[in-house]
Amino acid sequence: MADRLWIVFFTTFACLVGVLNASGGESDPVYRACVGQCETTGCVADKCFQHCRFSSNGVPVDGPWYMQEPLYLRWKQWDCQSDCRYNCMVNREKEREMAGHKPVKYHGKWPFKRVFGFQEPASVAFSALNLAVQFHGWVSFFILLYYKLPLRQNKKIYYEYTCLWHIFGLLSMNSWFWSAFFHSRDVDLTEKLDYSSAVVLIGYMLILAIIRTFSVRDEATRVMVSAPIIAFVTTHVLYLNLYQFDYGWNMKVCGVMGIAQLLLWAVWAGITCHPSRRKLWVVVMGGGLAVLLEIYDFPPYWGYLDAHALWHASTIPVGFLWWSFIRDDAEYRTMSLIKKAK
Repeated sequence: MADRLWIVFFTTFACLVGVLNASGGESDPVYRACVGQCETTGCVADKCFQHCRFSSNGVPVDGPWYMQEPLYLRWKQWDCQSDCRYNCMVNREKEREMAGHKPVKYHGKWPFKRVFGFQEPASVAFSALNLAVQFHGWVSFFILLYYKLPLRQNKKIYYEYTCLWHIFGLLSMNSWFWSAFFHSRDVDLTEKLDYSSAVVLIGYMLILAIIRTFSVRDEATRVMVSAPIIAFVTTHVLYLNLYQFDYGWNMKVCGVMGIAQLLLWAVWAGITCHPSRRKLWVVVMGGGLAVLLEIYDFPPYWGYLDAHALWHASTIPVGFLWWSFIRDDAEYRTMSLIKKAK
């Protein structure tokens, strides 16, 4: 829950108050003229780009698609339009800064500085760190269960939610992987993979919250709980990817699922006698504080560090704490089951 808890708070806030971040940079006549000229000539001022090579009749000279480099070799490169937009944005922001104006967003994003081809280097780095946190938490959970806690006589694990947390770990790592990829290169494919992975994770977190807070141990009941949510999330992902990528509808779906699971965890933490319930409260409150960075959006400092990047950074310690709670829960349930068996 922790690694995407900030999504829950942000979607809730967005659904209630309808906060929208205006993006006016791409409507600037100077910027638009620069991009138009660059896409025609392949140059911005004295800088020209290899992706904007045209013949005398205006046809690109890169050759047909089968003569170009494959995608896995070209993913760090940029096409003509991307290079034109980026360099026109950089030049325009320099002019605006000299005139005493504040930075503005271009095509929905702040003017970031690229580093080794990465579009948002700070967000990429923090997403990678979150991925490492999830991997460490998942591995430590595995070691605890199979090498530190007692096993049954048939060598099976006592903890009845083991498989569910393993799936959670895999989905979390997948989500953070595509988050890092999306922030390194924002194209249609990486955007859909990032959003789809996040939706799947949030949907699964709702299933996990229901099963754990209500102590659902019967397999048939678990299937009955999971089936409608899985069907809905699958339909939603197919709708986004195959019919219409509706940002507003996606935010509402994530918000409803997020609010539901937050209420479940909050109520359960308030009524349970779990020895690590305080950790759960800290995770919930930490996620709430982290979302303030997303609400209070500001331009990137030095062209690298904006509110969204700090948002990613704030989820790193929350992720550590969440996996600590998961390990505590496994130990608590194991010891309880051993006492009952005696």
